[in-house]
Amino acid sequence: MASTSETGHAKNVANFQDLISFVTGYGATYNPTKNALKLPQLTALYTASQATLADVVTKNTIYNNKVNERVVAFKDLKSLSTRLINAFQTTDATSQKVADAKAFNKKMQGIRAKAVETSNDPNTPAPKTISTSQQSYDQQIQHLAGIISVLQSEPSYTPNENDLKIATLTAKQADLTTKNSAVATAYTNVSNSRIARDTTIYGTDTGLFDIATEVKKYVKSVFGARSPQFKQIQGIEFTKKKK
Repeated sequence: MASTSETGHAKNVANFQDLISFVTGYGATYNPTKNALKLPQLTALYTASQATLADVVTKNTIYNNKVNERVVAFKDLKSLSTRLINAFQTTDATSQKVADAKAFNKKMQGIRAKAVETSNDPNTPAPKTISTSQQSYDQQIQHLAGIISVLQSEPSYTPNENDLKIATLTAKQADLTTKNSAVATAYTNVSNSRIARDTTIYGTDTGLFDIATEVKKYVKSVFGARSPQFKQIQGIEFTKKKK
């Protein structure tokens, strides 16, 4: 479902088409000296505005698909991390290596290494703590890399399960990195597409909004404020983008 703002952009473009239709009907009487207000330029601006709207939709769909692909790829990462720790504990690894692996898993699960101390005194201010949750996608990839590094350092870690093998884990890490980067790239693309759309529709002096305002003023100057021609277009609404 389109957001209110996205619908507003489309409405402006649709109304601009209505404006063009009316001024086309005025025939030779509609003859502005300013090039940007002439019918061919109005039509070109309408076409360009339509194209920018379509491009945003396309880029946004790609972005949403990449986000969904990333969600699926990361879905089992926490449970996989726990399985790796359980498997690691059945090897000949030292207690220190196991502790190192567990530390990465705690970060993966979003668990504090040490509980925050609290006071029983109700008058004692709550302690100021900085969030230690390291749950971003980038950080989850790093936690997995940390676990893999510990597993690789232990010669006795040779699981028979394919999804627990180092080669499989390394491939998974690479896949997660690729999918995470794809989301960042898709977000950049849709952001740039929105900038292009806003420039075309709301750019100062040259954008659809300002041009539509000038067209109305020109029609008003030619036919008069009380003319039926101006009344035709006076009520065509164009909404300025909120900053």
